[in-house]
Amino acid sequence: MATGISFNVAATDGAARTGVISTPRGQIRTPAFMPVGTAATVKAMLPESVAATGADILLGNTYHLMLRPTAERVAALGGLHRFMNWQKPILTDSGGFQVMSLGALRKLTEEGVRFSSHIDGSKHMLTPERSMEIQKLLGSDIVMCFDECPALPADEATVAKSMRLSMRWAQRSRDAFGDRPGHALFGIMQGGVTRELREESATALKAIGFDGYAVGGLAVGEGQEAMFGVLDYAPGFLPEDKPRYLMGVGKPDDIVGAVERGIDMMDCVLPSRSGRTGQAWTARGQVNLRNARHKDDPRPLEEGCQCPACRSYSRAYLHHVVKADEIIGSMLLTWHNLHYYQVLMQGLRDAITGGRLAAFVTDFHSARAEGDIEPL
Repeated sequence: MATGISFNVAATDGAARTGVISTPRGQIRTPAFMPVGTAATVKAMLPESVAATGADILLGNTYHLMLRPTAERVAALGGLHRFMNWQKPILTDSGGFQVMSLGALRKLTEEGVRFSSHIDGSKHMLTPERSMEIQKLLGSDIVMCFDECPALPADEATVAKSMRLSMRWAQRSRDAFGDRPGHALFGIMQGGVTRELREESATALKAIGFDGYAVGGLAVGEGQEAMFGVLDYAPGFLPEDKPRYLMGVGKPDDIVGAVERGIDMMDCVLPSRSGRTGQAWTARGQVNLRNARHKDDPRPLEEGCQCPACRSYSRAYLHHVVKADEIIGSMLLTWHNLHYYQVLMQGLRDAITGGRLAAFVTDFHSARAEGDIEPL
């Protein structure tokens, strides 16, 4: 498929690889972490601030944007890039995961999913064709096919039925997407934690043909050990010359483990959500700025970090604004967290390029085992 979007692997180290996804809106360095801008904003951040952390791409969401402000309104206002003032690439999730989480508020059929809005109770129908239409209206650079994502744990028969429905929807998504130069369509592998189902799903997706492939249906309750168990083999079922995207992951140690196993792209709300609850991610692990031990601490949150929170403010100040529920607390900690994630990704890219990923991973885990800096 000639889409105007290409992927080139520059170096490998074991199963891990680093490279570049080239799009008309810019390059995406891989492994890449995508901050989540679900409703056309990364919460507590300006787009310029997100870019300053080193992010090459953002994620938006079909489900939320179709409800508010509606994809049609976004299109009339010039598309999602112009609407949210982000000119780099955007990937949009198809809405399948959000619809899954609605539980009793949805009705699943072969056609698609009928559901009630969590905002006002209005009725909607989301199908593969409608998902493709919405993502086209938004103008996203990377479009995800519509799938059904069962929560885990689930019995194998349930997972198999869901996976095969998703594969039929994948074909319908491919047909509805059509030929759109400059835009890419990714398929989504399903199959839970069963190797045979994962291989069946990958075979079906490759027969349809996509510009990239996601490993879906993980980080939905199965735990890290089971997730890594799937990632030990699942990426190998996918084409080597296409990007591999692990959806909804995750914590820093999840990211490192996924990259070791051949994943190229990830997204998660965790760094921004943590920032709004007084939690910071650092090389030594997670820090809770609500803890009283920070109230008289003049040191930066993380020594050597170049984000504004660490360059210009003390732990004592961050503790104060978090405890006082001041908006700047969410802003500074979210900026720090997103910065830390992008520093981690650059470290992984450099380590793979230099053939020293094993040493990088050892140092990563050693620093976290030491824990946060000692109190004064």
